[in-house]
Amino acid sequence: MKIRALQKLTLLDFPGKTAATVFTCGCNLRCPFCHNASLVVGEKGRNTDGSDYSFDEEPLVDEEEIFSLLDRRKGLLDGIAITGGEPLLQKDIGEFIAKIKAKGFAVKLDTNGFLPERLKALLDRNLVDYVAMDFKQSPEKYGEAAGIPGIDFEPFRKSIKYIQASGVDHEFRTTIVKGIHTKEDVAKIAAEIGPGSKYFLQMFVDSGDVLANRSDSGPQLEAFTPEEAREILDAARAFIPETVVRGM
Repeated sequence: MKIRALQKLTLLDFPGKTAATVFTCGCNLRCPFCHNASLVVGEKGRNTDGSDYSFDEEPLVDEEEIFSLLDRRKGLLDGIAITGGEPLLQKDIGEFIAKIKAKGFAVKLDTNGFLPERLKALLDRNLVDYVAMDFKQSPEKYGEAAGIPGIDFEPFRKSIKYIQASGVDHEFRTTIVKGIHTKEDVAKIAAEIGPGSKYFLQMFVDSGDVLANRSDSGPQLEAFTPEEAREILDAARAFIPETVVRGM
């Protein structure tokens, strides 16, 4: 596991639980509004030849530090939230999670959904207690929001179906950004998800580590106003009545 950072306590990242958060390195998408650019392409961005920066050169958190933390905080922590980057890029993530579960802790997984078979393997082994999948954009415009023009939406659709069929507690979420999303887009996203799943709209916030800011030619990103966000919320609620806005 290539782990870039460890947050030893969070009350926000794992709904209903006291947790620690593990941040993995690397991502297979390039969403311009990503707020963890240093986890996606490294602290130095891209190499001069355009290839991704090697995380082998980054200081990483040793897995044993995480297991030691869990041993010390039994009875205080309920679980671990694993985020990124894209955690499913880590080939040994199943073994890592299995060790966490063996210690009696719950696991929440954040994913972009682009690796459905790896996700299904974890679900089939009952290794995940909560899944949060980012749903970037309506299917026909997915590449625009994912930063990869022409990307195939079918892997994401498969992940949605796997999650919904698993019986595991889960949510889908969309970071809404002015100039990238419209209320019509969000209505299509909600229709694709359908009723029965939790759906959250997240207000865009410039974290200071946004991927678009890594390039002078990157898009100028802007948050929706609360009034605009409420209109988008109404569009989503036509398909998923329980949709909630975070960060407004």
